[in-house]
Amino acid sequence: MSYTDTYEFWRTNPYFDEDTRAELEGIKDDAKEIEDRFYKDLEFGTAGFRGVLGAGTNRMNIYTVAKASAGLAQFIIKSGPEAMSRGVVICYDSRHYSPEFAQITATTLAAYGINVKLSDELRPVPLCSYSVRFYNAFAGVMITASHNPSKYNGYKVYGEDGGQVPPEAADIILKSIESITDITTIRKMDLQDAMDKGLVVKYGEEVDAAYTEMLSKLVIDQASIDRQKDMSIVYTPLHGSGNKPVRRILDRVGFKNIHIVKEQELPDGSFPTVSVPNPENPEALSMAIELAKKTDASLVFGTDPDSDRIGVAAKTTVDGQTVYKCFTGNQMGLLLLDYVLDSKKKLGTLPENSFAVTTIVSTKLAASVCKAFGVELQETLTGFKFIGERIKIDDEFGDKHFQFGFEESYGYLSGVDVRDKDAVVAAMLICGMAAQSFDMGETLVDRLERVYAKYGYGFENTVSFTLEGKEGIEKIGSAISSMRAELESAKDLASAAGLIGGPEVKAVRDYQNSIRYEFTKDGVKTTPIDLPKSNVLLYELGGDKGLDWACARPSGTEPKLKVYFGIYDADRSRAEANLKTTQDEMCSFVKGKLGI
Repeated sequence: MSYTDTYEFWRTNPYFDEDTRAELEGIKDDAKEIEDRFYKDLEFGTAGFRGVLGAGTNRMNIYTVAKASAGLAQFIIKSGPEAMSRGVVICYDSRHYSPEFAQITATTLAAYGINVKLSDELRPVPLCSYSVRFYNAFAGVMITASHNPSKYNGYKVYGEDGGQVPPEAADIILKSIESITDITTIRKMDLQDAMDKGLVVKYGEEVDAAYTEMLSKLVIDQASIDRQKDMSIVYTPLHGSGNKPVRRILDRVGFKNIHIVKEQELPDGSFPTVSVPNPENPEALSMAIELAKKTDASLVFGTDPDSDRIGVAAKTTVDGQTVYKCFTGNQMGLLLLDYVLDSKKKLGTLPENSFAVTTIVSTKLAASVCKAFGVELQETLTGFKFIGERIKIDDEFGDKHFQFGFEESYGYLSGVDVRDKDAVVAAMLICGMAAQSFDMGETLVDRLERVYAKYGYGFENTVSFTLEGKEGIEKIGSAISSMRAELESAKDLASAAGLIGGPEVKAVRDYQNSIRYEFTKDGVKTTPIDLPKSNVLLYELGGDKGLDWACARPSGTEPKLKVYFGIYDADRSRAEANLKTTQDEMCSFVKGKLGI
């Protein structure tokens, strides 16, 4: 069917509820809106999909959720009776319709004979990952759109290891979803009926207790916490799912002076106090910082709606005035990596054959930190599922010992019992690191300067270009295709000079074609890249330490083209100036490609 035929089917067929049909009736004269809602199905990409709430095949609603769940059910059925018996764990966050989507997922799976454990209240991503492993489930589903604006929701699928399903499994699930051509044939089941038959079981407190107990064993320097237990800390859950688990673990390890931003404490899918519930944006912490000023707090942090990301600010003094400095995701990742490895080394708890994991678009100073402690650093593609995969391969089934993983987008992980980024364990580690710093007579800002002094200055940034709708997605695809075509036509160092506008390009890694192009004055040398394919172009720029880089990639979860930068230098001011120049030049170039 054409998208207009599909629209008419949804608008008129009594299979769809009255509210859905009324919503679609209301856009009957808006051809562009009809096209955007029905020109495709929501794409099952980075271990699931996200979309704007509303009626249509390209929207998040009970019908698209049921279709995804029926496709997942087919995948599980093909995996055999044991997989069906082990079943699926389902969690959800505070977004609009998250409980309803979780219930639809549960009852659809149950209708196909698959056992389900359904969370009895909202819980965060790390608890979903942990629950899969705790119950030895075959899969997990998390209803969330992470840090996206309030009009979004999403559906993430986890494998039996507790990590997001890898690309191979995701492709099989996608084919199962695509095989469902008539959604009116999807099986249904009443929730109470499913519970009476034992196909759906509610769960909760026992997992909370076990998760908190597990986290408490990951404390690194308890003595510092004991001495600094009364340090003043401000926390905001940003209307999300982190409130209970974060407060539980901080209380368990001994922090006694936690102040909660009351206006942002309770779950609310409208996120009324922030424009976007994203702790990557300093403004998301503005209310927390105001409370910190009133309570003389040394540390401020906030978690996003599904509590897998965390943003941090720390008190410091500038020109005699007290201010709160917000850390970037890379800065906090660098601090935590150094804290974990340095503390364990001094305490004698850092095993031989240890490793850490980060991503290709995260700070390159991580390599210097790991080298200082004799720890292997592994780089993966963007996406925490790849970090979880390395834990499975090299720790669970290998002879190495995972210590820490992070990505630039404010995601961190310690321990091996969760296989996705975990803002709850990160909150515990950050507070512990702050306590240790106070013990040493320094703030976290001082600590960052000390780390920079040891490893060199590094400054990174990310700029996102958002283009909504079908037309925007097409522009993003066209821009990245044009950049790739120009790369493939470059013949030497001179012809590579204009690949991203102004900065000199030494080499380019094309992860889509799995080729690294190294440019010399005499030609091009190519070498293979041993990572999964991904639509990413990373430009190596050289610089003072030979580490400077820039990168362009379409987001896997939002209609964005994301552009990343990293500049490294022994001199702070020079690094900052070079970052600004590189960013300005490449952003101007990318805007031209996007036609904006």
